[in-house]
Amino acid sequence: MTQSQALLILKSGANVFLTGEPGSGKTHTVNSYVSFLRSHNIEPAITASTGIAATHIGGMTIHSWAGTGIKGDLSKGDLDKIADTKHIVSRIKRTNILIIDEVSMLAPNMLVMIDAVCRKIKQSPAPFGGMQVVLVGDFFQLPAIENRDESGGRRGGLFEPAKARFAYDSPVWEQLNSVVCYLNEQYRQDDSVFLSILSAIRRDEVNEDHFKHIRSRHIKPGNHPENITKLFTHNIDVDRVNDQELDKIKEKSHRFGMLTGGAAPLIAALQRGCLSPETLNLKIGAVVMFTKNSVKDGFANGTLGTVKYFDEYSGYPIVEIRSGKRIEVLPMEWTIEEGGKIKARVSQLPLRLAWAITVHKSQGMSLDEAVMDLSDVFEFGQGYVALSRVRRLSGLHLLGINNQALKVHPEILAKDATFKEESENTEREFGNVSVDDLEKKTAKFIISCGGILELSNIKKVKNMRNTKKSAGGDTYNETLTLFNNGKNISEAAKERGLTKGTIISHIEKLFADGKIKNDEMLMLFDPILISSLPMIYKAFDELGSEKLTPVFEKLKGQYSYDDIRLARMAKRD
Repeated sequence: MTQSQALLILKSGANVFLTGEPGSGKTHTVNSYVSFLRSHNIEPAITASTGIAATHIGGMTIHSWAGTGIKGDLSKGDLDKIADTKHIVSRIKRTNILIIDEVSMLAPNMLVMIDAVCRKIKQSPAPFGGMQVVLVGDFFQLPAIENRDESGGRRGGLFEPAKARFAYDSPVWEQLNSVVCYLNEQYRQDDSVFLSILSAIRRDEVNEDHFKHIRSRHIKPGNHPENITKLFTHNIDVDRVNDQELDKIKEKSHRFGMLTGGAAPLIAALQRGCLSPETLNLKIGAVVMFTKNSVKDGFANGTLGTVKYFDEYSGYPIVEIRSGKRIEVLPMEWTIEEGGKIKARVSQLPLRLAWAITVHKSQGMSLDEAVMDLSDVFEFGQGYVALSRVRRLSGLHLLGINNQALKVHPEILAKDATFKEESENTEREFGNVSVDDLEKKTAKFIISCGGILELSNIKKVKNMRNTKKSAGGDTYNETLTLFNNGKNISEAAKERGLTKGTIISHIEKLFADGKIKNDEMLMLFDPILISSLPMIYKAFDELGSEKLTPVFEKLKGQYSYDDIRLARMAKRD
């Protein structure tokens, strides 16, 4: 099935399981669907099974969204408590479309719990309370790393591992009656021989010829191109290699800390999912990997480079990527949004040391080249995930491989064949539906979700809502209302027709009155100012004064008085 076909089906309002091989465009299709919904004034709930996956799609973990946490089971008391939690009730009641990414890493009992929460809060017997559910993932990818108690057994859960390990084993999966959209286009790999090997692994049909091609990429330790990312199956190997390589460099170490804002549990979720570490130590010559996408700056998640030097003035690293382009790397943000409002954010350089990473951390990445040691593969699919990270066979440098590495779970093998068959049936069924009927279905679905069909009316509705929310309050509370609706300082100033300085005065008043906390204040700042805070803080510290003019002069007018004023306020905790 093509991406365009899957998108049409999503727009019809059907529950969907969107799957396909790595690089087939699952994330792109989801992003296209989200953009479509937002163009009609519909805000979906965007979630994922893990923090890393959540950061890839700009959402939150499904555990946080539903309020279940990482419990293995829910008692009636637990369920009642969640249903009495105001912000969770509000979030679920207004949700008409729920997207869950990396569903392969979701335990089957978690689906049961989320379903129970949604039914109770929505007060509907329908699966998930009647909302559209979009499940996204590939079961050939690695399952979640299981927590085990001291006796070695799995903690909690509604199902025994022998009976149910995968999300599709959940009774809720069947109740959803999802249509399967199996994407079969390929956008990551462009090597026909390599594609045939990956496809053979998925079919459990690896032959001697495939082995021959893989063995041809075998290298001796140390006999590989410099500064190529190494993939290992265990964290201990990754940490060892990165620490060893950084220690070898006899240069000054530069430390970059992560800035945070928002609710503590959400910040913690972002930190767990963010590939950039909370504290990043860099040196000239360090091999790094970008952990975010930036079309404007010319890098993507997985782009490799080397730190060439640190800017004399800003202190930020200049990274040279493989093309020879040099990029000054500034902090970027990872956020959790809900209802168009940012609930939490972290800011850090979009980099991590990249001499080595784990196979688990590499999921979702595309690499030009990688050195892999698959001699300690310990679970089904681990070797497949590692191999499918590179775009072509020539990008593979293999240190070792064991007999487990090219094996996939036999149960997944059989289930995948079923998914393909169901997807083909879906294509035939929707292929028989006229374009006119599909458009009518889509229009009906938009209306049922409270969306707006005429795009020209959306701005009017939003303005009416903002006016209604702001009505009846004094000038400070009007500004606070805009902040609570997700506006930053610049946006609030523009919407109210006031200067930025006036809005900053409002912040000072609201901060003094305790209506804005320090971490909440950071969420109001423009991203550029967030990235500049360490340098402004340093200037205040070096001068030993809170006066604005000396700091302004020390920074040579690079930042406005307003920005310095905000930084001073944020520094006071």
